[in-house]
Formats: sequence, C-alpha cells, structure tokens
Amino acid sequence: MNDPSDAANSPYIDTHSGLLDLVTRLEEAPEIALDTEADSLHHYFEKVCLIQLAAGEEDAIVDPLCGMDLSPLLALLTRKPLLLHGADYDLRMMRMTFGFLPEREVFDTMLAARLLGYEAFGLASLVERFFGVRLSKGGQKSDWSRRPLSESQLRYAGDDTRYLLPLAARLRDDLERLGRIEWHRETCESMVIQASRESEKDQNERWRIKGSFQLTPRQLNFLQALFQWRDIEARGVDRPPFHILGNQQLLDLAVRAAPDPEGAFRAGPKLPRNCKGRRLQALKNAVREAAERPESQWPENKRRERPPTAPTGQLKALRAECDRLAEELGIASSTLAPRPALVNIARIKPVTLEEIIDCGPLMGWQARLLEPGIRKLLKK
Repeated sequence: MNDPSDAANSPYIDTHSGLLDLVTRLEEAPEIALDTEADSLHHYFEKVCLIQLAAGEEDAIVDPLCGMDLSPLLALLTRKPLLLHGADYDLRMMRMTFGFLPEREVFDTMLAARLLGYEAFGLASLVERFFGVRLSKGGQKSDWSRRPLSESQLRYAGDDTRYLLPLAARLRDDLERLGRIEWHRETCESMVIQASRESEKDQNERWRIKGSFQLTPRQLNFLQALFQWRDIEARGVDRPPFHILGNQQLLDLAVRAAPDPEGAFRAGPKLPRNCKGRRLQALKNAVREAAERPESQWPENKRRERPPTAPTGQLKALRAECDRLAEELGIASSTLAPRPALVNIARIKPVTLEEIIDCGPLMGWQARLLEPGIRKLLKK
C-alpha cells in the first residue's frame, strides 16, 4: 500500500455512473474501511451526509445527498468485512438513514486500541502514534449537509478512512501477538448487535431529561409541556432541540413556572435571541396550557430507584481483584469489567460462568478472566 499521507483528496462520487464504477472496483477487495459524516449537530432529522471508503489502493467519498441510488453500494458493503473506528455511531446512522445492517465481521480500531491498553484511543491519536501524522480536527462540527463542501472538509473526511487499513493491520497483529483477537471479535460482535437495535426508550418518556427526577409532579407538568413545545419547534425548522432551548433552561423555566406561570418570564432564565415573535408566543401558550391542566393529568415523578446494595467487603475485594488483573493485562479496569457488573456480582453471587456473564452483562472473555477471582472471593 502507498503511504496514505501522500494521498490527495479522495475522489468525490456524486453520479450514478461514478458509483457503479466504484462498486465494480471494490468488488475484489477483501475488506473495506468505512466512515460517515452526519449532520446531528445541525438538524433535527439527522442523516448520513457523506460515506467515506477505502480498500487497497482505492479510496473515495460518496455523496448520498445528490439523489443517487445507493443500493449497489449498500449491497456491496453488506457482504464485505468492514473496518471502522468507533463503529457504533456510524452503524447506527447507516441503519437509521438507509436501513443498513452489516452481515460480515466488523473490525473496530478504537475497540482494538482499548483492548491493547492504549489510553489515547481516538483516531487522531492513533494515526499520530503509528504514522507521525497530525490529522486536522477542523471538520468535527461542520454542517455536512451543506453543499458545496470545501477542500478542507473533503480532506478531513478522506483522512477518516485513509489510515484505517494500515492502522487495523498493525492493531490486528498486536491483538494476535497478545492472544486477544478473540476478545476483540466478541466485543465487535456485541457492538454490532447493539447498534442494530432500535432505540428501546419510550418515545412518550423522552421529555424526562437529566435532572427531571428531582422535580415535583407540578414542575414535571410544566417540563413536559415545555419539552413538547421545544420538540415541535425543532421539528418545524429541522434544527436540533438544543438550538431552540437547552435542557437546563427547560428545567429552570419549569421550576419558575410552577408557582407563578404568568411571572415565569419576568425573572426567568434568559431566552435565546431566536425565541421571539411567534415562537415566544407558542412558548407562553405551552406554559399557560400546562397551568390549566388538572392535577389528575400531571405526570408521575419516577424517582431513580437506588440500585440494590452489595456487600461492601466483597465489592471492595472484587474491585481490587479487577484492578489487579487489569493492571497485569495492561488495560483499563472499566474495559475488563464496568463497575455496575461488579456490584451485581457481589450482590447476586453467581455460581456458573453463564451467571457471571448475565451479571454484567459481560462478554465471555471478560467473565472467563474474572471467574477464578470471583469464585475465590465469593467463597469467603
């Protein structure tokens, strides 16, 4: 492979004939590096705005917003092993936008770096570590739905896949050398399963934002109305909800409106400059309607349930054992076992390997590493 740092901007594919030519050239590739750029920071209806690809000597940037039929490309990607960095978000966006689900294995370079014990596992850090190249971060907050794209945006987008193939090769070799390739395979499989699932959060409960569990039922009544107002406004202008009003501002306004709906705006939180005219009137109407809603229709206060307690001594011993083993392996303790899993293990006292896995849930490789220590500690 040529030195990726010598590459110019990746070819930009925005015609159907160009796409078919690209698919033909990628047909023989054993694996394909994939990345996407989306517009989540700029639009309510988020979508994939660019698809970056690399395989062998080929690399390209595909524009899915120009009206092409992407089915030949999506079919190709479905049947090819894929390389991604931080694949969870990209796969979720590909599923949401195109209904795409990978059928072959996915190799996530970020997960590989974590399993190798790298403290800095971002793509830019890894590229600098292995190739001595500093990637630009200038495109991170771009509105990728806007056209035309600048040369610097295209360069930024192309860099996200330009280094993935040689990076994955090095990380794969290290995983093989340390006997951790199966850990990585299982971790990637779990990630793909999670990314392929629809959000299980009840759409009717989306308004219960962080911090809402501290509110009274009357305050929750106003928060629910304010959240619904914000959602309608965000949908109407296709902008992220935080562009309309931030979560903390919603909470503050709900608290102020509860005792004095009419006076909530006199000394309430400072509203954004775009909250005026019709939008401000709609906001005031939402507060007024919430004030008139009967108490029987107020939402319940679903306070956070305290997690079941675990024996302090055994939990402390389990955490110490996890820390010891993680240090021996040269990985973060949270990579070996997240704290909630250790709490469940101390509380439930699993007997079999399957029960240990269910306590996390943990992956098989994690449970197998922890099993000897767990059995020893839980017998005390």
